[in-house]
Amino acid sequence: MPYREKKVEKLYYQIGEVSEMFSEPVSTIRFWEKEFDILKPKKNNKGNRLFMQEDIRNLRLIHHLLRERGMTLEGAKKYLKGNRDEADYRIEIADTLRNIRAMLLDIRDEIK
Repeated sequence: MPYREKKVEKLYYQIGEVSEMFSEPVSTIRFWEKEFDILKPKKNNKGNRLFMQEDIRNLRLIHHLLRERGMTLEGAKKYLKGNRDEADYRIEIADTLRNIRAMLLDIRDEIK
């Protein structure tokens, strides 16, 4: 198996980078920030939003609930209040399975 470098994780991500990560418009990320109290990006002196890893995890969770599970904003808010630990666990499992799938596809492509 070929050598793979570990993905470098930044301390702060700008809103444009976050927008690209989730394939969502910048305005949607700003809207989610207002709607969900778990999103608290830092702001620099210019007022630019700086998202930390915790914010990215929370956005991943919100994106999963709204886009992949098809919940409404109110439904997602209620779900996060009552089932936050379960939601985090499910997201972690889904991410792990995606990584395993990608690795298996890489192996398949190397065999061909």
